[in-house]
Amino acid sequence: MTIYTNMPLEVVLEGFHDEMEQLQEIWSKGVKMQVMPVAPGMGKIVRLLECSLDDYLNPNLTPGTIVHYQ
Repeated sequence: MTIYTNMPLEVVLEGFHDEMEQLQEIWSKGVKMQVMPVAPGMGKIVRLLECSLDDYLNPNLTPGTIVHYQ
């Protein structure tokens, strides 16, 4: 890998080895998605896993949206 930048390497690679929070796979609104828990029963959408093509155009299912689940 080659990277061209005028920033110090420490700044570019900051957090590279940090562990990500545990992601959960849930079904919500008929769509299987991967979410990052933010509170009990609530999560932020990371990506859609199983859905119809029309679901990708649904603004309520975009990454970063908070969804409620059980």
